[in-house]
Amino acid sequence: EAEAALFFSGNRVLAGAEPAAHCYCGHQFGSFAGQLGDGAAMYLGEVLGPGGERWEMQLKGAGITPFSRQADGRKVLRSSIREFLCSEAMFHLGIPTTRAGTCVTSDSRVLRDVFYDGNPKNERCTVVLRIASTFIRFGSFEIFKPPDEYTGRKGPSVNRNDIRIQMLDYVISTFYPEIQEAYSDNTVQRNAAFFREITKRTARLVAEWQCVGFCHGVLNTDNMSIVGLTIDYGPFGFMDRYDPEHVCNGSDNTGRYAYNKQPEICKWNLGKLAEALVPELPLEISQLILEEEYDAEFEKHYLQKMRKKLGLIQLELEEDSKLVSELLETMHLTAGDFTNIFYLLSSFSVDIDPSKFEDFLEELTSQCASVEELKVVFKPQMDPRQLSMMLMLAQSNPQLFALIGTKANINKELERIEQSSKLQQLTADDLLSRNKRHWKEWLEKYRVRLQKEVESVGNADAWNTERVKVMNSNNPKYILRNYIAQNAIEAAENGDFSEVRNVLELLEHPFQEAEGFQEVKEEAEEEGATAAAAVCSQETRSRQAYCSKPPLWASELCVT
Repeated sequence: EAEAALFFSGNRVLAGAEPAAHCYCGHQFGSFAGQLGDGAAMYLGEVLGPGGERWEMQLKGAGITPFSRQADGRKVLRSSIREFLCSEAMFHLGIPTTRAGTCVTSDSRVLRDVFYDGNPKNERCTVVLRIASTFIRFGSFEIFKPPDEYTGRKGPSVNRNDIRIQMLDYVISTFYPEIQEAYSDNTVQRNAAFFREITKRTARLVAEWQCVGFCHGVLNTDNMSIVGLTIDYGPFGFMDRYDPEHVCNGSDNTGRYAYNKQPEICKWNLGKLAEALVPELPLEISQLILEEEYDAEFEKHYLQKMRKKLGLIQLELEEDSKLVSELLETMHLTAGDFTNIFYLLSSFSVDIDPSKFEDFLEELTSQCASVEELKVVFKPQMDPRQLSMMLMLAQSNPQLFALIGTKANINKELERIEQSSKLQQLTADDLLSRNKRHWKEWLEKYRVRLQKEVESVGNADAWNTERVKVMNSNNPKYILRNYIAQNAIEAAENGDFSEVRNVLELLEHPFQEAEGFQEVKEEAEEEGATAAAAVCSQETRSRQAYCSKPPLWASELCVT
C-alpha cells in the first residue's frame, strides 16, 4: 500500500509512463474562455486490459502542469472524495462514466475559498487516479478557434488544421473503428458519421442523467466527453426533492445548468463541437445531423428508460409520455423525493386491496416534504430593501439591472415570498390531505395503464414478477446524495476513512433487490452512525439510513 501511495500520488513514476498534460479550451457558462487546462490533471499513459481494451490513466491534483495558469494544480480531500465516490456510483448505476481507481491524501495543505466569500481555509491536498478510454473532450477541438466575436479570446492553435486532422484521425480510428472502416475512402462522410454517433451518445447520456435525477453542475464544452462519458465531477448533485429547476451548483447564479436545462445545454455544446470541426466537417452537414438526431434520440431513450422505471414492460403506448409528465408534475406539487418515490412504485399493484392501498399511500406521502422542510426551501433569500431596490431598478434602468441581476432570480425570490406566506397558514394535516389527493389521482391513472399491461399477457403473475424485477433494476435505492458525501468527507477530514468505504460499498450495490445485496450489517451501521455523530457539530447530523429521505440540515448544504 505504501508503494501504491507513492505511485498514485505522483511521487514515483510507473514503469513505462510518459507523464504529459492535455491542452484544451472551452465555452464556460456560454462564453468562450480560451485555453482552460488541463491545469490539474497529468496523463500517465495507457494500459491494455485482458480483452485488449485501452485504458488511459491520469492523476488529478498532482500539481502544476504547463496549462495551470495562475493555479497550483492541486485538488483537496473534499472535492476528491466527491469525485471518487460519484464516478463509482455512476458506473454501478449503469451510466457511462470515467472511473476512479485510487484516492491518496497527504499532510500538505493548500488555501481554498470554498464558497467564494472571502473566508478561505487550509485543506489537505489529495490526488485521484482517473481511468477512462480517453479524456479527450469537445473543448479539445476548440484549441483551433479564431478570436471569439464576443470575448475576443482565441485558441492557442489557430490555423493549425493539420493538428485538427491528426486529432480527428486518432479519435475516429481509435474509439470509433467501425466508422473508420466503413468510410475509409471518404473523409467527410466518415467525419459526419462520427458526429452523428457522438450526437446520439450524448443524447442517451443526458437522458440517463435525467432518469436518476443527476445534475452535472458545470456543463461547459470542456466537460463534455468525445466518447459520451460523464466526465469531470465538480459541483454535481443528485436531486432529493423533485424540482425541475433544481440548480446543484451554488456558483450558477443564472441557473444555466439547472436539471431541466441539461438536455438543451448538451445540444448547444454539440453545436460548438460542430463549429470546431470546420472545415473537416462542413457546418451545414453537422447542423442538419444535430437537428435530425439529437431530440429524437433523447426522447426515445428517455421514454424507454422511464417505461422501465414504471414497469411498463409489455406495451409501448403513446399515452406513456403523458403519464410520466403527470407523475413528475405530481412529484413537484407534493415536493416528493425523486429517488424514493420511484423506488416505492414497485410495491404498487393493479389489484391492491383498499387497506393496503391506504398503507401504500401513507408510505408514498411520507416521502414528500413536510411543512418545516418547505419553509426551509421557500425561505426568502434577499433583504426586502434589496429586493425593492432591484424591482425599482428593473423599471427605471433595465440596462443597469441586466448587469447586476436577472429577471429569473427576481421572479424566483417573489415566488419564495409568496410560498413562504402561504406556508404560515398551512397545517401538517392540510398538507398531508392535499398530497394524498394528488397521489390518488395519479395512482388511478397508473393503475389503469398497468391494467392494459395485464390484459395483453397470458400469465399475470409471471408478468408482475418480471415487472417488479425490471423496476428494481432501474430504480436505485442508494444514490450519492450530498449529505451522504458530506458525512463521509467530514469523517475523512478528521482522519476516519471508514465512512468513505461504507458509502462506496452501498453505491456499488445501488439496486439492492436486483443485486441480492444484503444491507450493511447493523453493527457496521451503528459504528457509522457513531463516527458521523462524532464529527458533526449538531446532534441532528448523526447518520441515518442512507436510503431514507434526507435530514432537514441537508437542504442547507451548498456546493460550488
